Amino acid sequence: MRRDSRLSGVLHVLLHMAQQGAPLTSEVLAKALNTNPVVIRQIMAGLRNAGYVRSEKGHGGGWTLACGLSKVTLRDVYNALGCPSLLAIGNRTDAPGCLVEQTVNAVLNKSFQDAEALLLSRLGEVTLAALSADVCKRLAARGGSPHLETSHA
Repeated sequence: MRRDSRLSGVLHVLLHMAQQGAPLTSEVLAKALNTNPVVIRQIMAGLRNAGYVRSEKGHGGGWTLACGLSKVTLRDVYNALGCPSLLAIGNRTDAPGCLVEQTVNAVLNKSFQDAEALLLSRLGEVTLAALSADVCKRLAARGGSPHLETSHA
């Protein structure tokens, strides 16, 4: 089963946007994620609707952050993406007739619910500001540039 990497990708994009301080086009962001600009626009639409980013059209336009990084948690971003599935595993069938499989499903369902609740709680504790601070620390240690174009070379 293919993993859903949208959360990781959008966090990547948001942190680059925070570093740049200027609008970034869908084309530039798509290049950073090795994807199509249409994919970026689709992902960013949910973030725009939640009030985390805004877009400006025309020359010099692009995507910018619409709020402070300390106000947005990883869970907020996850929610803005439409709450994609957190776990890639599941039950063989949802409504089995077999009593053994019903027992297995009941135990697995409880375990999946507990795991998701713990993960969502942890995502709610981490802000984009915390991630940005870690990026700055790593950049300083490496002596690198925060510019998007050179960070992916």
